[in-house]
Amino acid sequence: MTRTFLGTLTDVFYPRRCPVCDRAVSPFGSLICDICTERLSYITPPYCMKCGKELNNDTEEYCSDCRGSRHLFDSGRALFAYKSAADSIYRFKYKGRQEYGAYYAAAAAARLGPWITERRPDVFIPVPIHASKRHVRGYNQAEVLAEELGRIMSIPIANDLIKRVRKTAPMKDLPLDERQNNLKRAFKICRNDVKLNTAIIIDDIYTTGSTIDAMSEELRRAGVKQIYFMALSIGNGI
Repeated sequence: MTRTFLGTLTDVFYPRRCPVCDRAVSPFGSLICDICTERLSYITPPYCMKCGKELNNDTEEYCSDCRGSRHLFDSGRALFAYKSAADSIYRFKYKGRQEYGAYYAAAAAARLGPWITERRPDVFIPVPIHASKRHVRGYNQAEVLAEELGRIMSIPIANDLIKRVRKTAPMKDLPLDERQNNLKRAFKICRNDVKLNTAIIIDDIYTTGSTIDAMSEELRRAGVKQIYFMALSIGNGI
């Protein structure tokens, strides 16, 4: 009750911003404007059985990337088609709009909740960012999303399990063949007694899967048996 009251009071003096149009949310008290909900495109079948990218051909089970690559995670799902959510996620990631996380998490729980529950995860693991980026940005957007989603679904968050120990170049600036090399030795397990059977990695954008693979490699070395991911957005598959 106290949390609800304080949240309402905050919204009165500092109106929540819509994750789509970035104006004060209408109607008051909502997480997204009623007229903006249709501007986001959700991932729908057919989609790749490995990474969750939407497919153009419903006779295929995997996208071309997953047919040609050996991923180290078991499978994953994403919420939005990247183009429809790109501007929103950019503000969430770089412009301090942490409040968007509440809507993202609510939408993820509504649409991907059954898939998440079927995996029976012990924890959500947000993709970590380097300490220098956290210092500049002030927060980790994947951590914000994981905490909101974990609260809704009553799943614990492991923020201190794995750390990004090497500052890497932005993946979007690199050609495909350099992305995996860019992430070598970028992550490190921070515990000696990892006792997890199943984990779901939480991230904002899935492109080639290089980041999820690099984290999965470290987690498997630590003994995690089943590794999945959930991303806010993902590109198209073919």
